Amino acid sequence: MLQESRVPTTKPQGKASNSYLTNPFQTIDDEFDEFIGLDQLKGTIKEIYASIIVNQKRQEAGLKPSKQVLHMMFKGNPGTGKTTVARKLAKLFHEMDVLSKGHFIEAERADLVGEYIGHTAQKTRDLIKKAIGGVLFVDEAYSLARGGEKDFGKEAIDTMVKHMEDSHNDFILVLAGYPTEMDQFLRLNPGLQSRFPIILEFKDYTIEELLTIARKMVSEREYVLAKDAEWKLKDHLIRKQQIKGHSFSNGRYIRNIIEQSIRKHAMRVMKQNRYSHHELVTLTSKDITFETII
Repeated sequence: MLQESRVPTTKPQGKASNSYLTNPFQTIDDEFDEFIGLDQLKGTIKEIYASIIVNQKRQEAGLKPSKQVLHMMFKGNPGTGKTTVARKLAKLFHEMDVLSKGHFIEAERADLVGEYIGHTAQKTRDLIKKAIGGVLFVDEAYSLARGGEKDFGKEAIDTMVKHMEDSHNDFILVLAGYPTEMDQFLRLNPGLQSRFPIILEFKDYTIEELLTIARKMVSEREYVLAKDAEWKLKDHLIRKQQIKGHSFSNGRYIRNIIEQSIRKHAMRVMKQNRYSHHELVTLTSKDITFETII
């Protein structure tokens, strides 16, 4: 399903925003503080920003600036933050003056692939035209290569590759998907890898990182996890992670557990008819349940 989100486009072009000029690297850390882990991503963004500033200084000194191609590939299982990070990057690159608009368009195979010869190329071109000035995020990108040589998905890939070169100065394409499938996708299309100079791996969260995410989500909702609740959650996650696979949705899985547990907590508190501050904010092991959580 095609989705688009926008950020304000009133910033004057030609200079990065003041916050980046005063303390650029700290600003980047602050922007991504909500994300657990992702040190590789933060380091890459800092390198990109440093390149922007140095290129400006080189131009001022009469030197030839280097060209930056920022098309990216995200490899990771569900719930590891790929879509959220891509949306954040659209906003961030606009503020850095890398992108003129900073809007974010999320697409999948159905948004790119048509039903007859020529239809796919037109759909893909139209989508890229809408994305100029921002980020086009294609999830489960490997699905474009599943139908073989006669499938229209190949036509979508070829069209994207052409426009990646033509519009690289004000357009960033991000292809995302499961690690194994994305690796197979690159093997089927060996020319693609060189066109994506930035490949980021969104690894599954460790148990401690998942517990940190849980604590953060609970705190944001003005609840606390009792010790027995945290122990129960940790024990469940250890057993859950032993069964690796696409079915485990990482941060999304934690969010679903927390939201269901809050509902269970509400039922328990109402039945007990006790509404002290402690009762209202404390999630106990009785509330932490894993029914129907996927």
